Amino acid sequence: MSEEDSSKGISRRDFIREAAVFGAGAVVLNGIVKTEALAETGKDAPSPSKQDIIATVKGGGNAQKYEQIMKVARERMHPKCRVCPECDGRACAGEWPGMGGIGSGRAFINNIEDLAKRHLVMRTLHNVTKPDMSITLFGQKLDFPILAACTGGTTYNMGGKIEEDEFIDAILGGCAKAGTMGMAADGIGDPLSVYETRLKAIAAQGGRGIAIIKPRTQDEIIKRIRLVEASGARAVGIDIDSAGKAARALPGQTVEPKTLVQLKELVRSTKLPFIIKGIMTVDEAEIAVKAGAAAIVVSNHGGRVLDHTPGAAEVLPKIVEKVKGKIIILTDGGVRYGADALKYLAMGADAVLVGRPVVRGAFGGGNDGVAVVLTKMKNELVDAMVLTGTASVKKVKKSILA
Repeated sequence: MSEEDSSKGISRRDFIREAAVFGAGAVVLNGIVKTEALAETGKDAPSPSKQDIIATVKGGGNAQKYEQIMKVARERMHPKCRVCPECDGRACAGEWPGMGGIGSGRAFINNIEDLAKRHLVMRTLHNVTKPDMSITLFGQKLDFPILAACTGGTTYNMGGKIEEDEFIDAILGGCAKAGTMGMAADGIGDPLSVYETRLKAIAAQGGRGIAIIKPRTQDEIIKRIRLVEASGARAVGIDIDSAGKAARALPGQTVEPKTLVQLKELVRSTKLPFIIKGIMTVDEAEIAVKAGAAAIVVSNHGGRVLDHTPGAAEVLPKIVEKVKGKIIILTDGGVRYGADALKYLAMGADAVLVGRPVVRGAFGGGNDGVAVVLTKMKNELVDAMVLTGTASVKKVKKSILA
């Protein structure tokens, strides 16, 4: 095939991208990838119904359920997300809005690569057989320290096959089923009513959730904090990493960086634990401590706001060295397996957040799909702890990293 085969209407690069995702049973017709079964009819795959999704998560073992969920997610999210076998940011580089990293996609890729550079040291001569996975975070007991990150924008980022209310119900409900907790996002272009819908989902879970707010004007943030308080949420925060107007703001909307004085005002405006998400340097971690925040999230926003930033795993150890014990340290960025979570815990994080995998779970199987994805990670974390001699997620030694 030539680099640009006009007779097929698809570039060689796109053919490799798409066919690799859909597998050997896929063919390309008129620039559209189709599975072998559908290729004979010349029709695109129909969007799975709710009945299909329910059937997806009922049959088979856990591994089979997971594969079925990913299959449905691929059909529902394509082309916004190809649900690649390895979600590493390469196939979707520059696809924003969407699920890719901004610009070259390098910041997304760095999250994956910087975490992959850390290796686990296997130890099997010990008595650890049933590690303690539980933590208590913001007064909520969790069965394991992996939470769903704040994700949203089903229409402009994810293809629109799920409405925002269905999506947030799937995220928070799936987290509860798996024994953990999730976050509710804020979209700079979303009307207030959409944010209120997400907060209603937190209230429906008895407050088992964390609400994040965009770095809007002070008055707008405090207005939303009052709504968060009414929802019963366990904590509230701002994703300060959304402060870039070029990447995030729409006409008539304002997002802005915050000063120490502004952060102190926000922290003091509520009795809820306050989280500052998007910390990537030691000095800003120290500013968060001075502001009185309860927690930070070390994060480059999934590589979606500033190109060419380092991955979270690259900056986390230095941040931990300075502020560990002074503030709760959460992190996200490239968590795909339970072993990834253990690496971050060994670097000093108190818990980790996962984004794109739970989005796939929501599209592929609703709250059951999210629960399957998170339970898979939980089981992988157990295995990784046993095989590194780690008895508790609250005391993970640096020495398990090579």
